[in-house]
Amino acid sequence: MQNSIAAGRRLAVRVVLAQAIVTVLVAAGYGLRGWNESLAVLAGGGVVALGTAVLALRLFAGAPAAAGTVLARLIVGNLLRWCVIGVGLYLALVVARLPGLPVLAGVVAALMPQLLGLHEGRGQQR
Repeated sequence: MQNSIAAGRRLAVRVVLAQAIVTVLVAAGYGLRGWNESLAVLAGGGVVALGTAVLALRLFAGAPAAAGTVLARLIVGNLLRWCVIGVGLYLALVVARLPGLPVLAGVVAALMPQLLGLHEGRGQQR
């Protein structure tokens, strides 16, 4: 079965790991410019990965449920995800005063695995 809860959990773990790996790679590239820029990339990508983890925990925390309950979990999880990202970006940019362009580069880098189609059926022949 392709749409099992276990497959969704595996996908969530893979997405969060991919976001963390891409963020670290981009931070290493920005590390050539200085530790402040590297820290800013880690902050930007880290809040996106943390937000995705919050969404996954909210979505897959409970037992299997009816479609309406799962939809409610998805909506609440996405709201929590974007609240985590918003608060994290506020803390990084306003409170910690990290440079904006590297923070944005970290956010974009961490969102790339989702845009590139990281999903369960990739590479499988039907």
